[in-house]
Amino acid sequence: MHRVHLAEFAGDQFNPGTTGNARFSPIKTPRGKAIPTIYAGSTFECAAMETVFHDVPFVPGFKSYDKAKLKDQVHTRLNFRTDLVLVDLRSKALRKLGIQRKHLIDSEKDQYPVTRRWAEAVYAQHPNVQGLCWTSRQDDAAQAVVLFGDRIPSGDLYKVGVSRSLLDDSATYDELLDLALQIGVNIVPGKT
Repeated sequence: MHRVHLAEFAGDQFNPGTTGNARFSPIKTPRGKAIPTIYAGSTFECAAMETVFHDVPFVPGFKSYDKAKLKDQVHTRLNFRTDLVLVDLRSKALRKLGIQRKHLIDSEKDQYPVTRRWAEAVYAQHPNVQGLCWTSRQDDAAQAVVLFGDRIPSGDLYKVGVSRSLLDDSATYDELLDLALQIGVNIVPGKT
């Protein structure tokens, strides 16, 4: 798996889950305790689309991204020592649950409080589940996951290699530029 995250977190360190506004985090246990999480994607492109380019609008024409926002962001490759138990939130599974993709995966930020309740319900009702997986809204050629940190045994999740700076590692920055070109985004110098 691939993760794009702030350098303040180690590549295999779970976000404490106390702040933010994402589709499936921050979330809490039934007793109100924050659930640590990691978001990741099956490809670097997916991880970058779900983080760096998440808020780029779906409109034609010029779109820019402030290069300064890349400061302190890194890419980490992750692997697992065992198979994970994930709840499938792809289209066929959603049909079985009776919920349309547009209400859970393709929803906008104003619906995130509702989508987080789904994650909390799955967590509460299935104590063996270690996270959720779905076809990425941002990159539908890839899968996205959110992992529940308190359900991944220590040592089961590990970094492959070192975390690479999106801005300072030339190969990683080139990959990001290639992706930006594909989606019609110009990375422009901003305030550093």
